[in-house]
Amino acid sequence: MVFKKLLGEFVDVIEWLDDSPDTMVWRFERHGNEIKYGAKLTVREGQMAVFVNEGEIADVFGPGMYELYTRNLPILSTLQAWPHGFESPFKAEVYFCSTRVFTNLKWGTKNPVILRDPEFGPVRLRAFGTYAIRIKDPAVFLREVVGTDGHFTVDEISDQLRNLIVTRFGMVLAGSGIPVLDLAANTEQLGNYVAGRLAPEFANYGLELVTLLVENVSLPPEVEQALDRRTAMGVVGDLSRYAQFQAAEAMRVAAQNPGTAGAGIGLMLGQALGAQAASPWGPRPAEPTAGPPQPPPPPPPLPPARQWHVAEGGKAAGPFPAEELARRIAAGTLRRETLVWSEGMKDWQPAAEVPELAPCFANLPPPLPDKA
Repeated sequence: MVFKKLLGEFVDVIEWLDDSPDTMVWRFERHGNEIKYGAKLTVREGQMAVFVNEGEIADVFGPGMYELYTRNLPILSTLQAWPHGFESPFKAEVYFCSTRVFTNLKWGTKNPVILRDPEFGPVRLRAFGTYAIRIKDPAVFLREVVGTDGHFTVDEISDQLRNLIVTRFGMVLAGSGIPVLDLAANTEQLGNYVAGRLAPEFANYGLELVTLLVENVSLPPEVEQALDRRTAMGVVGDLSRYAQFQAAEAMRVAAQNPGTAGAGIGLMLGQALGAQAASPWGPRPAEPTAGPPQPPPPPPPLPPARQWHVAEGGKAAGPFPAEELARRIAAGTLRRETLVWSEGMKDWQPAAEVPELAPCFANLPPPLPDKA
């Protein structure tokens, strides 16, 4: 046991050969966290090493090979601690951080995002895609996220990052004002904009959001079905010709089915098409596609009011509208025998004999008879 521990004291190579696809941070295993004086630290491309001495981050090393001496690190050899029973009071830890890009991480909305579309009104959308990250600041990542975890993987932080992406994406999508039918042409711009909004939040964890891809933005199934029907109507176009095509297809299927029912249906459809083709007027032309409803035409202008001339004291007065003559009749200034004339009449006539004015005299008493 003591011999094994002595061998551990003289291990002087510190390195990490990473063969796992999801490890972000790995702590170098050393007995009692004791590092030999003059040990060699090897940091490969795609790695960074964080040196922690007595619980504090002492230094961060990039790719290369380093010799650990007290003149460049505040660490003393464990050989100096032999009088303490191999328990050195100077403890050091080395955390290797993978700086490669971790790709194909999934994100997606758990609940639909509600937004107001200019064409369809309120709609619910779901979205999903992928993103890629890497460690940008190992010291911040170790301090804020990893802590003392000796083997930290992507799965331990992916849920938190996915929640950040979904939250920001929902806010950007709801406030973008992009119509639903144009979202497919703007997914790249949406992804880049959301990535820019998330960059400071990822930096707080010591991470960099390398890419954010929006693979799909989808409507609820029932809305997609309604949209498919609308698209199908636009593709069909002329419904009468489409009905003829469907009838011809039914005839072809019926001809392939020797059963009585199929033959009967095919015969009926064939007779209907034959009658239409044999019509002396030929097939009816396709009805124009119904457009938006047109407003009804305005009513014709009212005819001009009829004007009347009245004989007063041997002279023609007027013209007067019919309302004025009715007022005079009611006042007794225009009598039954008063001569009147209007355009279209051959000669002057007594007012009581004109059909248009006769009703005005209906409620008046008749003239008094002449006294003998």
